[in-house]
Amino acid sequence: MSDLPNLIIDLTIILSAGGVVTLLFKKLKQPLVLGYILAGFLISPHFDLLPTVKETGNITIWSEIGVIFLLFSLGLEFSFKKLSKVGGTASITALVEIAGVGFVGFIIGSILNWTTMDCLFLGGMLAMSSTTIIIRAFDELGLKTEKFVGVVFGTLIVEDLIAIVMMVLLSTIATGSDAIQNAGVFESMLKLVFFLVLWFITGIFFIPTMFKKTNRLMNDETLLIVSISLCLLMVVLAVQVGFSKELGAFIMGSILAETRQNEKIEHLVKPLKDLFGTVFFVSVGMLIEPLKMIEFIGPIIILTFVTIFIKSFFTTSGAFLSGQPLKTSIQTGMSMAQIGEFSFIIATLGKSLGVISDFLYPIAVAVSAITTLTTPYMIKVSLPMYNFVDRTLPERWKERLNRYTLNAQSASATKDWKKLIKIAITNSIIYSVLLISIILAASKFLYPFIFEKVGNENFTSIIVTLITLLLMAPFLWALVARNHQSELRNRLLAQDKYKGLVYIVSLAKMGLAVFFVIFMLRIFFSDALAATATVVIFIMLIVLRKRIQRFYNYFEDRFKTNLNVKETQADRVAKMAPWDTHIVVIAVPANSPIVGKRLKELQWRETVGVNVASIVRGEQCIRIPTANEVIYPYDELGLIGTDDQLAKIQEIIVPKSLNFGRSMDAPNVKLEVLTVKENSPLIGKSIRDSGLKIKIRGLVVGIERDGERFLNPESDWVLKANDIVWIVGDANKIKKLID
Repeated sequence: MSDLPNLIIDLTIILSAGGVVTLLFKKLKQPLVLGYILAGFLISPHFDLLPTVKETGNITIWSEIGVIFLLFSLGLEFSFKKLSKVGGTASITALVEIAGVGFVGFIIGSILNWTTMDCLFLGGMLAMSSTTIIIRAFDELGLKTEKFVGVVFGTLIVEDLIAIVMMVLLSTIATGSDAIQNAGVFESMLKLVFFLVLWFITGIFFIPTMFKKTNRLMNDETLLIVSISLCLLMVVLAVQVGFSKELGAFIMGSILAETRQNEKIEHLVKPLKDLFGTVFFVSVGMLIEPLKMIEFIGPIIILTFVTIFIKSFFTTSGAFLSGQPLKTSIQTGMSMAQIGEFSFIIATLGKSLGVISDFLYPIAVAVSAITTLTTPYMIKVSLPMYNFVDRTLPERWKERLNRYTLNAQSASATKDWKKLIKIAITNSIIYSVLLISIILAASKFLYPFIFEKVGNENFTSIIVTLITLLLMAPFLWALVARNHQSELRNRLLAQDKYKGLVYIVSLAKMGLAVFFVIFMLRIFFSDALAATATVVIFIMLIVLRKRIQRFYNYFEDRFKTNLNVKETQADRVAKMAPWDTHIVVIAVPANSPIVGKRLKELQWRETVGVNVASIVRGEQCIRIPTANEVIYPYDELGLIGTDDQLAKIQEIIVPKSLNFGRSMDAPNVKLEVLTVKENSPLIGKSIRDSGLKIKIRGLVVGIERDGERFLNPESDWVLKANDIVWIVGDANKIKKLID
């Protein structure tokens, strides 16, 4: 009988150890990540009682594949649209937390006389919280409908993106001092922004369209193969242009997250992620050296303290500075006091580059293990901690804190001139990236190809210039003329003090367009000819502007359609009401006791106070369903209620052992406020007779009168002047009603 390759034997050892240990951890209700790490230690050369992996080089390759699938899956859960929706709260919270904890980590490393690279990587590892551990803790504690959970999830989204940027920066810094002296970090950041914008725009333009065209040909097998191939293609492309494989996997995952097939791809990839992820975390455990952990027990204790307490402080501070109430801020901060999988990935990066010391990896693993165990307890004591702080703080301090929160929330409205500048900068970046990409592609690929066919330099330059201009024309027009007659611009022009700003912005965009045309022409022609041709080109752009505009509109419409293809699906950012009422979406599992029942049988509004705002069933969205609507397996119910009410519904719909859902807005169903004015025709009418339900295709879920709030008023409630009515229904109809 032939001998088995060592790779198969090693894989058998890894999966067997991982399976046995994780079964034990499942029984003990502990995070599986810790089980994988322990399994890795048990089969490592540092533990002699069990069989040991022989060829660690092969395992390293498998673990790298695991990192790729971990980042790909993380990207599938990420999506840039989610990032745009989490708003300033999550961004400020994440930035304050990462900056504060990273700085403290660097200082502690310096005090311990570690190398500069050790200090930098230590700060990066300590700054990253664990999405996996936090989600698991929320599941076990049944807290996913709590308000602060939305802030935590949003912060984790921003953290993931910052972690990717951090890995690029650390890789650049680790290449040596020459790169820093030559502004290598700045160049890497510009390069990163350039490729992020280019990959995202081209990916969103082509990939959802490809999936739509090939939808009938896609079964589970082909969808899996196509998705993995796209992931690996982006990995190869990212490495070719000088970035990490992790960045490529993450970017492709985030692009696919905008497609309709996102959830299906995530489901299909999950077994591969689990398999290779197991190998990765086991390989992390294999690097644990007990003697080094004993030797560095002091730093482990110090860094554990920093992660639990200092990290909680900075995260709480960030959430509060962003405008969140003190209660939400404290709960958010204490929920994120751990390090996890991204910290291991950053440590792996440092080890692969050979720039960190051997002791840093086991220290990170030890701190992660301890803080993982403390995470559920930190979440549990967050509310008592808030109650203690609330009792302890002097009244004048609490008034100041509440005043700051209200002012921060009311300051969210952006002035028109700021919006104009923001739009101009965003559009300039996007169109600049596209124009530079076209010019570079033409000079590096198109010119050599045509020259090989034609053989004449002048003739080749003319042909390439015409093709390049044809491709550049829509984006040159958009850079100069898009939003030229927008309502925002006209409002500013109507105010004398802003006219100068509007004209300066327009001239700046015009100058940028001229620069790109001259830049392109100078590649193929002399300076004098380039200057002359520029004038001719812009005259042609003016003459042909209508045709160019039609072509650009096609491009923009295609991009927006692909980007908004999942608009009917809910995002995970909660929309809060003043009395702590908010909308969540809960998926109904096949074994739920409510399957097959009608809404009128459930009587949730009467018994619990929860309203059903929507039901998403596949591609169908039922807004404000009738009482006779039947619940089917895998329906996504958009429910509106308070934290306590939704917690009760959670117990009814989904067993605690299952992942029941995430706090999010129901699709196209919004919770809005309507004030009954003195001359309103609604005065003196009951809710039933007012016709509100018909006009908004929704429900009246609350009324505030003279400072007192009433949830779920009866239909015979008579409306009075100055009543504040909270209604949930079709967003467009509510807006028209309010207007």
